[in-house]
Amino acid sequence: MERLQYISQGKTLRDQKNNMLKALDAGAKWIQIRWKEAEEKDLYALAEEIRQACSEFGASCIINDHPSLAAAVDADGVHLGLDDCSVAAARHLLGAGKIIGGTANSFANVKQRISEHCDYIGLGPFNYTTTKQKLSPLLGIAGYENIIQQVHREGLPPIPIFAIGGISQLEDIQHLLEIGVYGVALSGIVTKTPNIVSSINKILL
Repeated sequence: MERLQYISQGKTLRDQKNNMLKALDAGAKWIQIRWKEAEEKDLYALAEEIRQACSEFGASCIINDHPSLAAAVDADGVHLGLDDCSVAAARHLLGAGKIIGGTANSFANVKQRISEHCDYIGLGPFNYTTTKQKLSPLLGIAGYENIIQQVHREGLPPIPIFAIGGISQLEDIQHLLEIGVYGVALSGIVTKTPNIVSSINKILL
């Protein structure tokens, strides 16, 4: 599984598409299409085009929130928020070969996601971020370290944990890796400076 996820940004179809294509061109190998305000037809058109682009770049294409859309465009998987459909329902719809990720904000959420047998967890937020409404309490380095230690203490099955939310410094990525985070899900920093992907990939090796 790739260790860098790019989560798309943009208010218009054109912005969304351009930002994802730039990330792919810069070396991103995992794209999550996240466009909360989109009209259904625009989101479908975007998903279809980006899935094809990801295929050409050898990258994974994940749809945020919409397992039915992921199935319709044959995306590589779906990422589910805590209020979205269940992992089991998404798995039934998409099949065993697809990737299903789940959001978590606390150790209780992580434990729940592991019990649901999702493929990875997006745990956050790390820091303040403007890309998410109704922000949960910030975790910071200490929060991630505490949760990962609890996972080990309880002997829970290992699962890739991605830090997400307000990660804007390369040093932060290094610190997160040192405490046992598997990877990072980034949005703003890659949207603003796509070429930073190569530097991030070097840290994540």
